[in-house]
Amino acid sequence: MQGLVVCLALSVQVLVAEAAGLRRGPPAMYVLGDSILDVGNNNYLPGADVFRANRPYYGIDFPGRIPTGRFSNGFNTADYIAKSMGLVRSPPPYLSLAPNNLSLVLAALTTGVSYASAGAGILDSTNSGKCIPLSRQLEYFNATRAKMLAAAGSPAVTALLSKSIFLVTFGSNDLFVFAAAEQASNRSEAEQQSDAATLFADLFSKYSAAITELYAMGARKFAIINLGVLGCVPAVRVLDAAESCSAGLNQLAAGFDDALRSLLAGLAPRLPGMVYSLADSFGLTQDTFADPEASGYTDIAGACCGSGRLLAEADCMPNSTLCAADRDQHVFWDRYHPSQRASLLTAQAFYDGPPKYTEPINFMQLAQST
Repeated sequence: MQGLVVCLALSVQVLVAEAAGLRRGPPAMYVLGDSILDVGNNNYLPGADVFRANRPYYGIDFPGRIPTGRFSNGFNTADYIAKSMGLVRSPPPYLSLAPNNLSLVLAALTTGVSYASAGAGILDSTNSGKCIPLSRQLEYFNATRAKMLAAAGSPAVTALLSKSIFLVTFGSNDLFVFAAAEQASNRSEAEQQSDAATLFADLFSKYSAAITELYAMGARKFAIINLGVLGCVPAVRVLDAAESCSAGLNQLAAGFDDALRSLLAGLAPRLPGMVYSLADSFGLTQDTFADPEASGYTDIAGACCGSGRLLAEADCMPNSTLCAADRDQHVFWDRYHPSQRASLLTAQAFYDGPPKYTEPINFMQLAQST
C-alpha cells in the first residue's frame, strides 16, 4: 500500500508539471451540475422516479449506440468541453467509481470526476429524492478530496486542484419547479415578483456558499455556465397553443443570469487566486434562434425524440418517434435537452468562440491561466 501511495504522489507531481509546461489543458476537470452535464450518475440512484437516460433512443449516436445516462443522442456539453481541454471525454460519474476506492482515486488524480445529476438544483427541495442536489455533490467532492489527500498527500493534491477546471451549472431545475408551482397557484403578478425575489435570495446565498466552499477545498479555476432560454425548450413551447416561448420563464432565466454575473464579479476579489469564465448560454441560444440556418439548423422548436406535438408531450422512450430529418439539424434532442451537435457548438463557442459568449475570459484562457 505504501508503494501505491508513493506511486500516486509521483503521478500527480508529473501531471502538475505537465499542466504547467507542455500540456495544452488542465490536469483534470471536476464537474458539478444538472442534466446538461450528467454522464450517468443518475443510473446509480435508487427509486422509480429518478430521472434517467439509460434506455434507447438515448445514445443512438454515441460510440456503440450505447445509452450511457447522458441526456443526448450522443456526447453532451461536458464531453465537448472536456475534449477541448485535452481530455478524451467528460470525467466518469462519481457513483460509478465510489464502490472502488482505487478506481475513484485514480480517476480523481488523472482525469477528474463528474458529480452532475439530472434534475439537480441549488435547493435540496428541487426534485427531492430524484437526483443529487448541489449540497450532496459538494459532499461527494469533499469525500473524493479526502481520499486524494490520503493517497497522494496535501502538496500534490493542492497543486493539482489549483490547476484543474471546475465546470459548474445549476439553476434550471430550480426555476422550472418554481414556475410550475407559481402557475398552479394563480398568484397575482405582484405576488409572483415577490416570490421570485425571495427565491433568488435563497438561490444565490447557496450558490455563493458553494463556490466559496469549493474554493476552500482547493478549487481556483471555475468554468460556469449560466441559464439558457428556458422558456423555449420544447416541453414549455408545447404548453402554448401557438407553440411560442414562455416570456415569463425566459425573464426569470435572464434575471438569474444577471444575478449570477454580479455574484461572480463580487466573489472573485474576495477569494485570492480565483479565476473564472462565465459562459452565456442565454445569449448564444438567442443568437442561434435568430438565425438558425447559420448554424445548420432546420428545427429550433421541436424535439428529435418523443411523441405528440413537437415530439414534446412525452419523454424520449424506446417506443418514441424519432425525427425524420438529420438529427444534427435539430437544436433539441428530447423535450428539454440539446442535441449532440448543439452541445458541440455550445462547447466550441465557450472554449474559444466569439468574446461576447464568455466573460471576463473564455474557457481556453481559463485553462491556460496561471
